[in-house]
Amino acid sequence: MSTAPHAMTPSSPPTEEALRLRQEVLDWFVRRQRTQWGASDERAFQAWLGADARHGEAFREWESRWRAFDAISPETVAGWRNGFEGRAATAPTRRGFLKPAFVLAASGMAVGAGYLGWRHVQAQPVFEQAFATRRGQQLEAPLPDGSRLRLDTATRLEVRLFRDRREVTLVDGQAVFSVQADAKRPFDVLAGPLRVRVVGTRFAVRHTPGMPGADGTRVSVEEGKVRVTRRTTDATSEVFLTAGRQVESDAHGVFSAVSAVAREGIAPWRDHRLSFVDTPLARALAELERYGSTGLVVNDPAVAALRLSGTFDPRDARTLRLALASALPVRLKEAGTVAEIVPAH
Repeated sequence: MSTAPHAMTPSSPPTEEALRLRQEVLDWFVRRQRTQWGASDERAFQAWLGADARHGEAFREWESRWRAFDAISPETVAGWRNGFEGRAATAPTRRGFLKPAFVLAASGMAVGAGYLGWRHVQAQPVFEQAFATRRGQQLEAPLPDGSRLRLDTATRLEVRLFRDRREVTLVDGQAVFSVQADAKRPFDVLAGPLRVRVVGTRFAVRHTPGMPGADGTRVSVEEGKVRVTRRTTDATSEVFLTAGRQVESDAHGVFSAVSAVAREGIAPWRDHRLSFVDTPLARALAELERYGSTGLVVNDPAVAALRLSGTFDPRDARTLRLALASALPVRLKEAGTVAEIVPAH
């Protein structure tokens, strides 16, 4: 006998402790699917289970819902879909009918988190979650397929896993993707005008549409290879990138030439480093401001156009102030908590 989906009633937001436990459960679940799982990993897992009775209960619930979803027959899915459509047609004002029957809460580490939902229609995602980081924050998050995401500061993205493909939309910011190989389910990253497709690799994508001078998209490959294409239906151009190569596009998806990039230059922000090579000072400051307040402003167009080269820790505003006076013909004009960068003479 099949079970029909049911409407869900709203519930209170989960506590910080509950969100943390769900993140731990998801992390352990993903790790146990990997082929390199060993005896030491299993001992650590068992120790985690034994540390708190709630750990085992939460993990067993996750496994049970995962098995239940995989066991759903196509016929049942079709029946549910018809039922959903019928209810929507007869009661369009009753919100909540189309919510999934199985709902698992989102990771507590995701700021402004979306939700993690198992849906019963094959045409819809089987996993869906939104992630966002605050200014100055970074986040590493596992996915159920074994892939991992590393979000930089002020980054927003949306993950959707389907039965036949995996898809991430990078709304704003930059992230590194460590993709679990699965030939039957390609992994796409949609970033502005570009689509990046892989099967299994590690690469970084940047898309900052609101940043002057850096409103295009950049793709850099650390391991494996990717195919980068324009998302417009009439576009035919595509670029294949291998490890140590990168490509950028403007806001309309027009590619620059493919260039080499050192491994440490793929995503230096992972180590709290920002490197600039002959970069206009105004643009360098705007990049640093993504991570936190520098306490610096530049109003003189000639000063803003000065070219800056160097590597900086965005968390260390004091060193930045000292370095600017050494690297450029400028001085700092203090005005309360803010200093204006002005010509040295």
